[in-house]
Amino acid sequence: MKKRFDEEQIIGFLKEADKGVPVKELCRKHGFSEASFYLWRGKYGGMDVSDARRLKGLGGGEREAQEVAGGIDARERSDEGSVAKKMVTAPARRDLVRWMGARGLSERRSLRVVGMSASALRYVPRPDRNQEVRERIIALAQRHRRYGVGLIHLKLRQAGGDPINYKRVERLYGLEKLQIRRRRRKKIPVGDRQPLIRPGAANEVWSMDFVFDRIASGRTLKSLTVVDDATHEAVAVVPEHTIGGPHLTRILDGICSQRGTPKIIRTDNGAEFTGSAMLTWAHRNAVTLRLIEPGKPNQNAYIESFNGRLRDECLNEHWFTSLSHARVLIEAWRREYNEERPKKSLGGLTPAQYAKQLAIKAVTMPEDSKAQRY
Repeated sequence: MKKRFDEEQIIGFLKEADKGVPVKELCRKHGFSEASFYLWRGKYGGMDVSDARRLKGLGGGEREAQEVAGGIDARERSDEGSVAKKMVTAPARRDLVRWMGARGLSERRSLRVVGMSASALRYVPRPDRNQEVRERIIALAQRHRRYGVGLIHLKLRQAGGDPINYKRVERLYGLEKLQIRRRRRKKIPVGDRQPLIRPGAANEVWSMDFVFDRIASGRTLKSLTVVDDATHEAVAVVPEHTIGGPHLTRILDGICSQRGTPKIIRTDNGAEFTGSAMLTWAHRNAVTLRLIEPGKPNQNAYIESFNGRLRDECLNEHWFTSLSHARVLIEAWRREYNEERPKKSLGGLTPAQYAKQLAIKAVTMPEDSKAQRY
């Protein structure tokens, strides 16, 4: 998959920062990391569109440059247009009345135009009791740029302290204008969905797949993703430039030596998963391979859901300069996903906490019920 931003868009982001837009706000608005922004500034800082085209070696005609400039102007016009919306909040109406008074209009006439009473104009709001909560919400939103209000609320609850009502978090989140733009995904018809039975213990069923991206030089980044269906843990995310069948089995040997061997592995019908190397490895380790039907990714829903989170919160947020850079950032995100990121489907627990609960439950479970599960 190509990177979402080309050179012209990157230069547009840098110009927004030069106009005074805070870097953290810019990163959250457009969906990239601060590290990527500073890497872009080091490479494209001070350039315009024509310089970027010459750097890329594409030249570019006058018409294309005008189209890019037009796109930037359209974004600026849309930002300016948002300021001219209807005044609906009391503070905004007060500011408008004072602005009219500073330009010679009487207070009575200004109030009539705005549709506000004199008592509402003179009302002194109480001190904000939510300032600390606001700051915590903003800090979490800037650190986790793709977290919505639900995950922000779970992170606040995870941190402990005084319990905070979800509606209060939702209201403050909206007042700070932290809403994120939802990225469109391909929808699967409801009739094609098939429910998956979640296993009762770790290492019973693993799901595997590949996720593709590119580094700054344009080389392909192929990441093997492995998820435990029972605990929802990200067992491994292994980025490489290429991964063939023998390479895949060596990676699995390393993973199994640390975590243990699963009983079942669910994959699609990719050549790496159906080749002789993988079949030989599965037979040698007594692992059952389950292949989903071609064109039915919903039959491997656990790994598909994880891949969406990986792309949305990690791959799309960073600009990888090299394979080693990608390995460091992806592994850091995987650890955070397992140990810090709460999941609504797990009752607000992290995958690591849920895995501990399952382990304790497996120890206390009677032997006859364990036998019935298989």
